[in-house]
Amino acid sequence: MTPGLHVFQQRWFSYFPASGKGICARLLLILWSNRPHFRVFTQISSEHEVTTQMITRRDAIRLLGLASAAAWFAAAPIGFNSSLLASAAASKRDITPPLAPGAPNSPERLALVQAFLKRSEGLQDKFEARTHKSDWEMPYRLFRPEATHRKVPLVLYLHGSGGLGDDNLKQLTFGNRFGTRVWLLPENQKRFPCYVVAPQTDRGWIRYDFSQQPALELAGFGDASRLALEIVDALRREFAIDERRMYIAGNSMGGAGVWNALANRPDFFAAAVIACGGVSPDDGTGSVATPLWDFHGDADEVVPVSSSRDRIAARRKAGGHPLYTEYPGADHDSVARLGFTEPALAKWVFSQRRR
Repeated sequence: MTPGLHVFQQRWFSYFPASGKGICARLLLILWSNRPHFRVFTQISSEHEVTTQMITRRDAIRLLGLASAAAWFAAAPIGFNSSLLASAAASKRDITPPLAPGAPNSPERLALVQAFLKRSEGLQDKFEARTHKSDWEMPYRLFRPEATHRKVPLVLYLHGSGGLGDDNLKQLTFGNRFGTRVWLLPENQKRFPCYVVAPQTDRGWIRYDFSQQPALELAGFGDASRLALEIVDALRREFAIDERRMYIAGNSMGGAGVWNALANRPDFFAAAVIACGGVSPDDGTGSVATPLWDFHGDADEVVPVSSSRDRIAARRKAGGHPLYTEYPGADHDSVARLGFTEPALAKWVFSQRRR
């Protein structure tokens, strides 16, 4: 017996009762032959605190009949308990990627934002102007990635109130610069080539009763959100788009549009990104299984931070696993430039795939 195998067996024998030592030895020989898969447990144990427990002789026999030695190894340290393994996977989904260093208003974060603006200047000119004819004519901008021989993702961006209009331009400016340009950065297009579509509305993304002053938010599918998704459907027919990797993002009023789209077109998008999403009847439980990363500032003077807190709490209660980042001291205008410049955002988004 090699020294490495001896140490390995001594470590794992502790998970088996005395009556199961013989079966344990046979199982461990199989696991030892598959030791390249040891990294499976290493990853799980580093991201989730697990509890060890003995398994029964019957469980050991059952495991010997299973096909995947890698799966046995991943399960062994947590007692071969499938519910604990599922819990570990769920916990991993709840882990927010590392954030940029520095407080929201620190020199480090301000430098990051300024660097983004400098590197992204001129990218807005890469969007072509288009219109979609439906209940009314909705203008939109489309970015096409360089020629590729495979299907690529698509990102739909819903602008904030600063983009309201029909000039087919403002949805790329002001606070919307961050949520539209981040996907076009050269390093992101190199790793994650994708289409980016930015429609423009002149009436908000959710449903309103405009006879009331101020306009009253109503439940149901917003007309502008519906037209935005019609645009996505049309683009799916026109271009080679990976339908398992379509994403939606929005800022402020556009964030409310994201919540609305999720509620009325469930399981359509692979992931969603929201920056200080506006108040609406949508409670955050729409398309609850869709991965989502929500950003808000606790000093938001326009959209109360409670709107995000309540939606995230409701989504988690409904079984979802949203990520939530709340920036201390950040006001309304700060959130989009902080959230969309998080270095880990693009990788997180494009790693999500619709099942």
